[in-house]
Formats: sequence, C-alpha cells, structure tokens
Amino acid sequence: MVDLSTSYMGLSLRNPLVASASPLSHTVEGIRRLADAGVGAVVMHSLFEEEVEAEAERQVALSEAGSESFAESLSYFPEVPGVEAAGKRYLSVLERASAAVEVPVIASLNGTGPSGWTRYAQKMESAGAAAIELNIYSTPPGPEEPGRAVEERHVDVLALVKAAVSVPVAVKLSPYYSSVGEVALRLAEAGADALVLFNRFLHPDVDPELLEVVPGIGLSRPQEGRLARTWLALLRPRVDIGLAASTGVEGPEDVVKYLLAGADVVMSASALLRHGPGHTQVLLDGLREWMSRKGFTTLGEVRGALAASGPDQAGRERARYVEAMRAANSNLTGPW
Repeated sequence: MVDLSTSYMGLSLRNPLVASASPLSHTVEGIRRLADAGVGAVVMHSLFEEEVEAEAERQVALSEAGSESFAESLSYFPEVPGVEAAGKRYLSVLERASAAVEVPVIASLNGTGPSGWTRYAQKMESAGAAAIELNIYSTPPGPEEPGRAVEERHVDVLALVKAAVSVPVAVKLSPYYSSVGEVALRLAEAGADALVLFNRFLHPDVDPELLEVVPGIGLSRPQEGRLARTWLALLRPRVDIGLAASTGVEGPEDVVKYLLAGADVVMSASALLRHGPGHTQVLLDGLREWMSRKGFTTLGEVRGALAASGPDQAGRERARYVEAMRAANSNLTGPW
C-alpha cells in the first residue's frame, strides 16, 4: 500500500502535490475546486503591495474630491459602489477559503517596502493562512548596486516577517543570485521554514512592428525543471528545512524526479492551467504507480534518494559536466 502523506513546513499534507499561486486560486470557488481535485495544499495568488497602495490612494483621492468647495466633505469618506480595497478583498477570500477546505491554504505576499511586508503578513495570519510564502521580486535600481546588497535585502525581509508572525514562512527564490547555495543557507539560518525553487521572472520581448516592449510570462515546460532539480539535490543534505519544487511540472515523471532530487513537495500551476484541476489525479496516480512498481511504500523512502552528498561533490559535478560535453560533441560531429 503506497502512502503519499507528507509534511511541509510542519504542515501535515495528504500528498506532496501543491497547487502553486495562479489564477486558479483567485477565488474561494477556485480554491475549493483545487482541494476537491485532490491537491495536498493550495498557495493563493500573490497579494501585491503596489495594488493595495494604489487602491488606497484612489480612495483617499475620492474622499478629498470637492473638499476645497464643500467643507463638510472633509468629515466623511464617500461610499463607492463596487470598489473594495485589494487587501480586504484578498483577506476575505483567504479567510473564507481557509474555512471552506480541509487542506492548508498558504498565502502569497509580493511586497516592496519593509512596512508592507510585516503589515500584510500579520493580516494574512489573522485571516487564517496556514503559512506565508514570500515572493521577493525586486529589481535592483541599477547596475551599480552590488549583488550582496540585493541578497541582504531579502534576508532582512525574511527576518522582519518572521518576527511579525507565528505561522511558517517560506521564501520563493530566484535562480539568478551570484551564489544560490550561499543565499539559501543564509535564509535557512535567518529562520526560513522552507525554500521554493524557483521563481519565474518576467521575460519581456520586443515587437518590431509596434516598436514596443511586450511584457509576458509563459507557462513553464518540463525542460525548465533541470536547474531546480540540480539545486534541490545540492541543498537537500545541507539544509534542515522544507524544500519545494516549482516549475516545469507537466506529468507524473516530473513529480517523481523532483522528489528523488530532494523536494518535500512539488508545486504545479502551468499543468493545472493547461489541463484543469482534474489533472491532479493524473499526477498523483502516476506517482502511486511508479512507487508501487519500484517497491516504495512511503515518500520518505523516495525523497532525496538521488540527492548530492559527500565531500567531493564539486569534483563529481565537474566530471559529469565534462562527460556530458564529450557526449554532446560526439553526437554533433559523428564518428568521422
């Protein structure tokens, strides 16, 4: 009998498949559909501090409209039909969804300033979030800023949030640090309960006809998972916190690969958007079938089975690289 139950950041999950932040988790009904489809947990779509602040500024502007001519308008905020602050809307969905489903609902926060991170994290905890995922997407102001300053800012954000809440806190990492491993270790030491590998950044393009920069983020593909699996395998023996895989999950094989590399949970958004929440059972049934065929009965037997370990890991990685390059060259040039 195969047992898929596991834990992540101290949360008990019925299985390791987590629906990551996406349009599917924008509403209570969407979160309920994901839970009913069988996922182990749901990460809500991100609350962006800019969105909250923009709506707050609009409300202030509306409250002050006409105040120069009508003094009594200073004494009240006009009711604006159909307008609700983004923060309140998010927290309302979080609170109702947490009460409506039996799986953990993890809030996602994408902030900018120190006060925003802590203020909204506390509100998320109060609204019933089982945990909080920090999506730290900050662009350096210019090429003059050293990488260490960017990394310090991320560690500081984590420390602020950890001091403000009691629920577990995960950090969604970028693959573009100068040393991903060192940043991961620093975040673990600073109190991160889990790391999510990796964030997918905006990849703008250029429209040569309209002469415009075109923003956009495409759905991930399985081949994008190699980088995350590499770092999961390297980090698994070195950190004693949760590790989540996020990107390139399309079929059961991708779930299996991530678990073997060392992931505690495997997050999926693109596949569920392509195929619908029902694709959850395809992924879980495939995982069960593989475990049964290979003789595994628990996820603990699978997790990290192929993770990197040993004192000469760097040497082994170099040897694999050289071997792969030789094989590629041979395939391209042929035997002649």
